[in-house]
Amino acid sequence: MCISIIVLESIMADLPIAAVTRIAKKAGAERVGADAAEILVQKAEEFLGDVVQEAVKLANHAGRKTIKEEDVEMAAERFI
Repeated sequence: MCISIIVLESIMADLPIAAVTRIAKKAGAERVGADAAEILVQKAEEFLGDVVQEAVKLANHAGRKTIKEEDVEMAAERFI
């Protein structure tokens, strides 16, 4: 049953594995295994989700519904 869940999660990923693999290679990875690429996608999506949630809080605090660059910049600083 766990295998089905893992496969389902990788199918439902919003970020393309190929794009994440290219980023990993640009960062110095000579090769990226399929399992590593899937985890990188999962972690990247979790990170982006956290940044967006924080950016939404900042936009709401400023009385806006739209997140702006400044919200994303400030939110990202909290995680880096």
